[in-house]
Amino acid sequence: MRVLHFFKTYFPDNCGGIERVINQISRGSINHGIKTDVLCLTENKHNTVIELDGHKIHRAKQNFHIASTGISLSVFSLFSKLAKEADIIHYHFPWPMMDIVHFLTRHNKPTVLTYHSDIIKQRQLLRLYRPLKNHFLSSVDSIVATSQNYLNSSNVLMRFKDKVEIIPIGLEKEAYPSIEISRVNTWRPLVGSKFFLFIGVLRYYKGLHILIEASRTAKYPIVIVGAGPIEQELKQKIDSYGLKNFIFLGFIPEEDKVALLSLCYSIVFPSHLRSEAFGVSLLEGAMYGKPMISSEIGTGTSFINISNETGLVIPPNDPYALSQAMKWLWNHPIDAAAMGVKAEQRYWRLFTSDKMVNKYVDIYQRLTHKKNGT
Repeated sequence: MRVLHFFKTYFPDNCGGIERVINQISRGSINHGIKTDVLCLTENKHNTVIELDGHKIHRAKQNFHIASTGISLSVFSLFSKLAKEADIIHYHFPWPMMDIVHFLTRHNKPTVLTYHSDIIKQRQLLRLYRPLKNHFLSSVDSIVATSQNYLNSSNVLMRFKDKVEIIPIGLEKEAYPSIEISRVNTWRPLVGSKFFLFIGVLRYYKGLHILIEASRTAKYPIVIVGAGPIEQELKQKIDSYGLKNFIFLGFIPEEDKVALLSLCYSIVFPSHLRSEAFGVSLLEGAMYGKPMISSEIGTGTSFINISNETGLVIPPNDPYALSQAMKWLWNHPIDAAAMGVKAEQRYWRLFTSDKMVNKYVDIYQRLTHKKNGT
């Protein structure tokens, strides 16, 4: 069987949550005899093909960018070629360009769509896009939501609930680098041995401005791993408040990230908008046995982090509640450690890559059998 994944970005150009999910599915599918191609856009000058983790990545030149939507002219012919060779097309939503490619290429292959998030920010453009979006979602054979929480709280998904299945995002811990004691010892004097850790792209919906406000009264050490469009804005706010408890590290190698995950006291994840549909870096915290702080936004974050069991769940956009949660965890190390143990147990029970991949393979096989009339 051959599967074609289609999304606007992918490794190595971008290493966000959706890209990591595609990578985990692609790596895990090898064990089921599935060959995988990934088609994405690139800002490089030419179309390129590279190999990574046992699958091929086809990158179409991005010509321009509108409202978080990459546009490519060459992607139509490239998608059409790859779709002819594929048994299953696996879309990753949202990306309006994908909808247009789907309809204009008329590939007639079975389709799976992983619904990663509602469209939150571009409300005016959403009005124009809504008819195409609904037509696209109606046309695919199977829709996957990453948590029951998100299905229940998404008006869009509920409209198509009869063909929605729940497959939580899973991670393969063995695919992460081993923790090197030498790296941990290198980082300890730089960040300390007790700190809150945030990992992620610095975007508007990550709630880092809330974390800054909370830190005005809860001045605990906070390490930020990642970069993004609002980085300078955040740093300016920190400077204006005279806060000295933040350390920005930018993007760092995976070996250093796992060292910090092992070293940190807790994961803080203040995303306050539904654009945060799951929270892969929150799941990484659970995988490494860390207590978590997250907000109740009706998405997968509250499926990963169970309030008062694996961590603390607070109201969104509430600096006071966040400061109190940080204070409680900081002052209750025994309870915090117990939450971390339960977080890791929950990871192994629900969120491994094998569990995720097996469920996707079941869908692939079901759709191909249906297509072939068997």
